[in-house]
Amino acid sequence: MMPFYGDPSQFREAVESVRSQSDPDWRLVVIDDSYPDPRPGEWLQALRDTRIHYVRNETNLGVNGNFAKSLSLVRADYFVLMGCDDLMETGYVAGLRSAIATYAGASYFQPGVTVIDDDSAEAWPLADRVKGWYSPRVAGPVVLRGERLAVSLLRGNWTYFPAICWKADVVRRFGFSAQYEIVLDLALQLEIVLAGGSMVLLPERLFRYRRHANSVSSYSAADGTRFDEERMFFMGIAARLRQLGWRRAARVAVAHWTSRLNAVTKVPATVANRDRAGMRALRHHILSGWR
Repeated sequence: MMPFYGDPSQFREAVESVRSQSDPDWRLVVIDDSYPDPRPGEWLQALRDTRIHYVRNETNLGVNGNFAKSLSLVRADYFVLMGCDDLMETGYVAGLRSAIATYAGASYFQPGVTVIDDDSAEAWPLADRVKGWYSPRVAGPVVLRGERLAVSLLRGNWTYFPAICWKADVVRRFGFSAQYEIVLDLALQLEIVLAGGSMVLLPERLFRYRRHANSVSSYSAADGTRFDEERMFFMGIAARLRQLGWRRAARVAVAHWTSRLNAVTKVPATVANRDRAGMRALRHHILSGWR
């Protein structure tokens, strides 16, 4: 599944990376979120690849709405909700098919990821170096579940949502929460983990994730709304974790150190811009919630 609203050239690269898979047994559904230029959709349909299906929304649904639309169009037992600017390595489908056969009971699979910039060159900015610090070090595939996985994700969400392969019936059970856009993926993962689901972590790099400044998360981090959403999520999930008896995970959620430190990194630019409202929002996020 590939929701589309973005750079047409990067979109074409993303589509071609799927078409270049060593295992040809795949289906690609592009959900065009009413992008104003019709040419990307026309290019896609001109490929005449019977494995590719094109859907165009009559109106723009936004990130959350288009994710929900994508989920409604899934037909397979497993699916990927791939970014329209990301790239699959040629062995992605083959590698995930093998992992699914070995770990059929798992709820979702996180393969290794290479981060790239706008020019498709390998890059490891601060956000991704932090993810690397929190990611478990594994020599081979490993199954993660329970409070251990919850603690790991809440310390710092080291997963890459567009690279994850999901078990469709598990995701349908929970869906995508309408109240989130920035922490949408983390919220879904925690729902799965709290319900007893498991993740398989695969060390092999099978996906290329594009990191650039124009993402939804980067923009909302600048205006403060990212941190409002994150704080609401962490405090809400902490209460549920306490009810479950996962006290360690609840403490980590309340602390949400990585989120607070991310806010700290925004302070210099906010001060330089003399953004008093932004400074108040950052200060509130950095200091709030201690009890």
